[in-house]
Amino acid sequence: MVPEGWKPTKLGDISSLVTSGSRDWAKFYSDSGSKFIRMTNLRRDGIHLKMDDLKFVNIESGSADGKRTSLQAGDILISITAELGKIGWVPPGLGEAYINQHTALVRVEPTESESKFVAYLLSSKPYHRRINALNDAGAKAGLNLATIRSLPIALPDIPEQKKIAQILSTWDQAITATERLLANSQKRKKGLMQQLLAGKKRLVDMSTVPSHGDFKPSKSPYRHLPSNWAEVTLSNVSSFITKGATPTTYGFEWQDSGIPFIRSECVSENGFRASGLAHICRDAHEAMGRSKVFNGDILITITGNVGRVCMLPERFEEANINQHIAKITLDGATVDRDFVFQCLQDRKYRVQFERITTGQAYPQISLVQVRDTIIPMPPLDEQRKIALVLSTADHEISALKLRLSALRQEKHALMQQLLTGKRRVNVETEAA
Repeated sequence: MVPEGWKPTKLGDISSLVTSGSRDWAKFYSDSGSKFIRMTNLRRDGIHLKMDDLKFVNIESGSADGKRTSLQAGDILISITAELGKIGWVPPGLGEAYINQHTALVRVEPTESESKFVAYLLSSKPYHRRINALNDAGAKAGLNLATIRSLPIALPDIPEQKKIAQILSTWDQAITATERLLANSQKRKKGLMQQLLAGKKRLVDMSTVPSHGDFKPSKSPYRHLPSNWAEVTLSNVSSFITKGATPTTYGFEWQDSGIPFIRSECVSENGFRASGLAHICRDAHEAMGRSKVFNGDILITITGNVGRVCMLPERFEEANINQHIAKITLDGATVDRDFVFQCLQDRKYRVQFERITTGQAYPQISLVQVRDTIIPMPPLDEQRKIALVLSTADHEISALKLRLSALRQEKHALMQQLLTGKRRVNVETEAA
């Protein structure tokens, strides 16, 4: 239902140009020159271009046909193959830029509409679903230009469009700022890991360390470690390392609630993820007693995407795991749990696990390989100091992720209200 005062129209009717880019641009790639915007530069969750994977083309040697799609400020970009419906909006100051055949260019008439409002409208979830439903190519995703021109939209008057675009831009600025803070925190954490876990940066009074500054060859992924650090296998500092099983093997069915049952998809690149969680009954949990996990246990994937690591979240008193996960119960008297966890989180260990996998169709590592994994072993007090610094960085990253998620959810709710006319704006004031 069209809101009162909004005008139904079609995207092509408010546009002076709807076209797509040219083929064969890859052969004109260059280290510098004109910017080249690809589908990877378009976002699924916004309209601002991602510039962290930017390509350049030498337009002097480029095709004459390609030059017709020189971008202008305010142009709207739509992915029309593969990942349909990703949207981009060309900001002022982008400079000379071009697109290829996988992207459509829509240039709206400023007398007909505010292009940024239209970009936000097309980036909303309802329009994403609508665009994907218009797939012209069946199994192979694709949209033609006629379909894009015929896309129905409804528009308020231009002052209201501008006001809505201004409000949503404010949220995007907050999201972008938080994304930047998150990226900086993640980069800082990575740098700290490289320095602290290899002993390149010490958190102790070096004047008290024998042979301070000396390094020795290491069998761990760090290659060289301080001379006063030991090296141990996980089995040396663990009371128990085992893997799980499948409840149905024991004759039990899945439950809607009960004991949390952790599957490999719960152990993600970024730690624990609840979306893949299942549940089993208490009897099943007891029958699978060897694979019970408790607070402080480290979980690591041993099949498929091997080497992903997480800890059992504190909100779970206990849980169970399947056969694709190994649990490591550490001996807290000899090693700091958080220190070992930070080591296993390091990308160097992930690479090591991937290198020793067996089975090309279904990569896996054995419990023996997990138990034989070598980790550096500073004195216990230094382990704790290193773990504290890295855990503090993790808390900062987690807080920024939560803030970013909240901002995105709030923006989405606001889009649902403003872009459908359910909530109207007063163009005479600064706030919605």
